[in-house]
Amino acid sequence: MNARPPLPPFTRETAIQKVRAAENAWNKQDPEAVSLAYTPDTYWRNRDVFVNGRAEVVEFLTQKWARELDYRLIKELWAFTDDRIAVRFVYESHDAAGQWYRSHGNENWEFDENGLMRVRRASINDQVIAESDRLFHWDAPGPRPDDHPGLTELGL
Repeated sequence: MNARPPLPPFTRETAIQKVRAAENAWNKQDPEAVSLAYTPDTYWRNRDVFVNGRAEVVEFLTQKWARELDYRLIKELWAFTDDRIAVRFVYESHDAAGQWYRSHGNENWEFDENGLMRVRRASINDQVIAESDRLFHWDAPGPRPDDHPGLTELGL
């Protein structure tokens, strides 16, 4: 199995690197590529959806990005231990009718010794926003530019 550095046990620096790598991958919106950061038997809870294994990850993300258009995500480290990371995140997207949303959430991650995520638990709340209230401005799909503010800097 291929390793996905940084590997546990995490330090503050490596936990921040892991969070940014996940953010960048999700912002590229390539379900197959994203799925490779998870163990083959990964387990997810995402809102009220339960996902088991990489094939279901690909299916879930394909459907997600088909309905959450112009998706842009920012993640921030909340806490970490040797093999676990907690993040808070916000993403903005719109539906097919053009209604924009800002989705706020928290995730708990657990990693194996190869740095692959074996468990992901996400709790998410959606806020309706006007397009003029958007805060995430960069070309999508693609990673957030290094000079774009993070959640703390944006007051989120």
